[in-house]
Amino acid sequence: MQDNEKPETDAAPFQGHPDFLIEIANESRQTLIDMTGKLVRIDSQTPPSDTRRAAEVAASLLSDLGNIEIVFQPSEHPVMNLVARLKGTRPGPRLVLSGHLDTYPIGDIARWTRNPLGGEVDNGRLYGRGSADMKGGIAAQILLMRVFAEKIVDFPGEIVLALAGDEERMGELGTQFLIDNEPAVRGDAVLVADVGSPSIIRCGEKGMIWIDVTATGREAHGAHVHRGDNALDALIAAIADLKRLETLEIDIPGHVAAAMEAAEPLSEPLGGAGERETMSRITVNLGQVEGGISANLVPAKAVARLDIRLPMGISVAAVEARIEGMLAARPGLSFEVTRRYEATWTPADDPIAKCCVAAAARVLGRPVAVNMRVGGSDARLWRRAGMPTIVSGLTPYNLGAPDENLDVDELCQVAAIQMITAAYFLTSAT
Repeated sequence: MQDNEKPETDAAPFQGHPDFLIEIANESRQTLIDMTGKLVRIDSQTPPSDTRRAAEVAASLLSDLGNIEIVFQPSEHPVMNLVARLKGTRPGPRLVLSGHLDTYPIGDIARWTRNPLGGEVDNGRLYGRGSADMKGGIAAQILLMRVFAEKIVDFPGEIVLALAGDEERMGELGTQFLIDNEPAVRGDAVLVADVGSPSIIRCGEKGMIWIDVTATGREAHGAHVHRGDNALDALIAAIADLKRLETLEIDIPGHVAAAMEAAEPLSEPLGGAGERETMSRITVNLGQVEGGISANLVPAKAVARLDIRLPMGISVAAVEARIEGMLAARPGLSFEVTRRYEATWTPADDPIAKCCVAAAARVLGRPVAVNMRVGGSDARLWRRAGMPTIVSGLTPYNLGAPDENLDVDELCQVAAIQMITAAYFLTSAT
């Protein structure tokens, strides 16, 4: 699709709106800064994922609009979720805007040069925990809701904003809770404003298996190893087995492989050298190891926690069967899968993907691409529920690290992309 090309489904009511929406996004620069700052100044770290105040602030940014219905959806304390619903003037598709209100932990505050809950703006950047991931994206979504409520007004279908907690713990108490309990979030497509890059529309992400492996042995003095069975030795051998999963050859579906190949020149400089290779294979990350109480004692118990990511082309069941085959016969060894998600993909020719590609190209004035996403997001939960879903958001700077920040110019671009995507999509089925 060329930079200035609209999707084939662009309908009459929105002809001419893209430039109008770009202008609105640029004129709303200070509004976007103010809304992002208000959200950043609310502490919503996970754990504990206390998103009650953040949900209240988000609601306050929409509550003056009488045509938006707002509902709070608490799940397990203290997680609070929010659904805001804006209906159009006539029948049409339902577009869900998905965001998460919680953030990574702040970590060691002494390593920050800015107030992590300050929302400070300096030299075109807005700083604070969650600024990029993803309170800036939420500000863009709220602006979208306001613009459609106040300035567009006459549009088909409806827009539903679903803001959730618990995303940094995999979203089961947040987005998954909404999917299970709030019929209004069951849409025809979902646009997630999580981090990545506005020029790369993420249509899929790897699956995952989180596994705890426990080895038990027999304690003895470190000088008398013949009297003991070292649980750490057994655990190390098991980990070596699991690392061999990385060598499995995966038959990635052709259309996914083609999208990844086409995206590589644009995506790799943003995602880091080796991004495509990482998205194309199983990865096994040893995240935690516990075992032993002293260097001169043979440990009787040891535990490892691993994060295994799966590309498109292999199922969770297939990998779990291999894990069972590797570990079941080892004496004194047990394992438990604590999380499991299949790899997911929304076809690049799905209307929501095509609309976002066209919108991004229009706003950025440069080539854009669709690709997989290296990390996880709530998108996998929407896709698991059967809804076409894409991720399009801000470039994260210092993601999860001190001095997290976003580029304010890019925040305006993301807001424009979100609004134009919605405009294209809502008319695509009418």
